[in-house]
Amino acid sequence: MNSSVGSPTNDDNGEAPGESEAISVFEAVGGWEYFEALVDHFYDTVADDAVLAPLYPNDLTLPRLHTAQFLQQYWGGPSTYSDERGHPRLRMRHMPFAIGQAERDAWLAAMLAAVAAVPMRPDLADESAVAVRQMLVDYFDHASTAMINQH
Repeated sequence: MNSSVGSPTNDDNGEAPGESEAISVFEAVGGWEYFEALVDHFYDTVADDAVLAPLYPNDLTLPRLHTAQFLQQYWGGPSTYSDERGHPRLRMRHMPFAIGQAERDAWLAAMLAAVAAVPMRPDLADESAVAVRQMLVDYFDHASTAMINQH
């Protein structure tokens, strides 16, 4: 998985300066603050969703933290998630929950709404923002499908 993008800003003539300089998605979107906002938006939806809410504990404090830490690490940020919790083992960690197509679709819809709603760094070039947003969408689509354990 390539989790880096080109330079975050355009110069005055519309070309990205230092195009060979790749930064991580974590840096491109705005770091911890972006992923915290993304996860908060997502879990605000989960709390009120009839399909998703039963899969989560009433107190979403730890799921919010763990998800934000996982995503920041996955996209090139600090390794806090693995340092504190070990290898992500996403499929194993989700196995106790009955996840069928309906749960996957509801989860993906909530996450994609968060991706669409949460702004990235304001100085991220438009074409880079589009590319990063597509990387996020593709990842969440693939990951949510991999969590299905009920047919």
